[in-house]
Amino acid sequence: MSPEKMSTDAFDPGATWRLHPQVALRPEPFGALLYHFGTRKLSFLKNTVIVDVVKTLADHDSVRDALRARGIDESAEGPYVRAFGTLAASHMIVPA
Repeated sequence: MSPEKMSTDAFDPGATWRLHPQVALRPEPFGALLYHFGTRKLSFLKNTVIVDVVKTLADHDSVRDALRARGIDESAEGPYVRAFGTLAASHMIVPA
């Protein structure tokens, strides 16, 4: 199994996550850019809800709590949880 697949499987939206210390978030008109200085990966965030939640991850006990604070309820969280799983698999976010 690839490391990316294992990381995605290990993503728990009920756990505490934070932006990786080597990742910079740069706001852009379309959303934001995430750049990982360790892996040199670049991610484009084109959804402002995801940008807002990434910015506030450290203020919440879990990704789900951060989504609830942004007004995303359980019935609508699926696409956001998948997006955060992808960010975890690419090491843009890490367990806190």
